[in-house]
Amino acid sequence: MSSKRLFTTFRSLAHENPLGLPRSGSPPQIPRMQRGLPTKRPIKDVSKVLAISSAKGGVGKSTIAVNLALALARQGKRTGILDTDIFGPSIPKLLNLSGEPRLSSHNQLIPLSNYGVKSMSMGYLVGEEAPVAWRGLMVMKAMNQLLNEVEWGGLDILVLDLPPGTGDVQLSITQQVIVDGALIVSTPQDIALIDAVKGINMFKKVDVPLLGMVQNMSVFTCPNCKHATHIFGADGVERECKKHGIELLGDVPLHASICRDADRGKPTVVSDPTGAHALAFEGIAEKVGRKLFG
Repeated sequence: MSSKRLFTTFRSLAHENPLGLPRSGSPPQIPRMQRGLPTKRPIKDVSKVLAISSAKGGVGKSTIAVNLALALARQGKRTGILDTDIFGPSIPKLLNLSGEPRLSSHNQLIPLSNYGVKSMSMGYLVGEEAPVAWRGLMVMKAMNQLLNEVEWGGLDILVLDLPPGTGDVQLSITQQVIVDGALIVSTPQDIALIDAVKGINMFKKVDVPLLGMVQNMSVFTCPNCKHATHIFGADGVERECKKHGIELLGDVPLHASICRDADRGKPTVVSDPTGAHALAFEGIAEKVGRKLFG
């Protein structure tokens, strides 16, 4: 019954009407954001919402988001993570989770959990290799259900792993949900910082407090000779932080173990909790916690 209603949105309609086109004889639905700005509201049973963005793909944002969520959980926060990338969800792989979520007695999706963190993702609702060939209206409908029809069961903080860009999904979230803070991830490379600055300006325009930036892949240290090389340039994120008056929350180095840990579904904060890389994530989590919770 209700499960059919929920899963039809994410699965059956993808096969029956993959492009989200209006059916003959029925006018297309107009998203709320096109009818005027909706009233922002909190996500049920969630105290604080943290959005993590990069505005550009390929800079390691999802890896940062998952490790940060795990670090917050290790520091005693009841933590969840919502994968808002409808087309390319990463959270199931990073948290080594799969399978359809069950429905609660209130017909809400029950998050999947691992390593002490609850999570929800489109990746749990469609096959790993199945493309989500939807247009904007279907994407917004799916996004609204992920935001409003998940039973988190009481969280101190929900981390939103935003997709690349500054488009419909980002605007829909920031217009509908009270986001308590945003964090932008970038490499030091100028080509990445161009988009990161767009993200900074987007959050300013939608009145979401910007907590700061994280500089990812900041330096590579050769495991043999220990020589440090700034492959993507040095201190680019720090320069942008000073320029825009925001805080540099931390640096995460470019290291094979961080990538390897992510690929095998056991992120660095879990696989090597006392190592230097995990401590870098812990330090960022401490700063975020102070800004959000005082």
